[in-house]
Amino acid sequence: MADVLKPLIEQRADPHIYRHSDGYYYFTASVPQYDRIELRRADSIAGLADAQTVDVWHKPETGPYSELVWAPELHFNQGAWYVYFAAAPSREIKDKLFQHRMYAIRNTNANPLEGEWEFMGQIDTGIDTFCLDATTFEHDGVLYYLWAQKDVAIEGNSNLYIAPMATPWQLAGPPVMLSKPEFDWEIRGFWVNEGPSVLKRNGKIFISYSASATDENYAMGLLWADDTADLLDPFSWTKSPEPVFATCYEHGIYGPGHNSFTTDDDGDGVLLVYHARTYTKIVGDPLWNPDRHTFVKPLRWDAQGMPVFGRSSTL
Repeated sequence: MADVLKPLIEQRADPHIYRHSDGYYYFTASVPQYDRIELRRADSIAGLADAQTVDVWHKPETGPYSELVWAPELHFNQGAWYVYFAAAPSREIKDKLFQHRMYAIRNTNANPLEGEWEFMGQIDTGIDTFCLDATTFEHDGVLYYLWAQKDVAIEGNSNLYIAPMATPWQLAGPPVMLSKPEFDWEIRGFWVNEGPSVLKRNGKIFISYSASATDENYAMGLLWADDTADLLDPFSWTKSPEPVFATCYEHGIYGPGHNSFTTDDDGDGVLLVYHARTYTKIVGDPLWNPDRHTFVKPLRWDAQGMPVFGRSSTL
């Protein structure tokens, strides 16, 4: 087997890297303790590895968002910084699921590692069920919210939904389901579609997402639509029947997923940011294993303008 590849940042799952107009790369991710939101920034991707970390928000001791802070994402929307995240009232599992709901915090400072963060409350989707992994993107002047949520009438943990936003913390319309677990590779261990991330290139809007249990079965799928299409129409979207990124035993990278996209230091190439493990023998529940590490690799493109994720390597 090939040597295990080196992560950019160890023990950071659900990684999100955002390059802002100030030239800095901003990084956030789930920390193993699931108790806070941590940010760091650097003027290069490599610099993020050793950049100072700043804890910008801690969970309260009690209440609806006092446990299991998952998958924060930092976005700059309408002149302010927002972190979108999910949290639960406890670690209790009900009806086979945790009880996560989605929340947002806001900072109007130019540097989000400084200044005050304001709690903006729960982002209400109109569906009172387990939900998580929110991201946002703007297209044709509309800000969209994209996330994963349970539908009690559909088998599995979560499906992918999209809705327009009235403000960066409020939806302007009802959720529209874009994808649900249905293929064999999406239902290994758990029936899951989660962790969506958006990339706009080549006249298309791509949504990557993750599926199956968070062990070596975890893999990534892809949806896409023309950038002139109605993004709120499920029929605008095409779904790949096969995973686009999965465990690579040759490279020793297992369960790659929950990705984000950013640009390289030159600003031209697209970088795929994802987490993965470097071994398969997990003791106990994979949720409590801290060794999901952040990796970064270049994304390539085929002759038709479709992204080529390749194998789980940094090559």
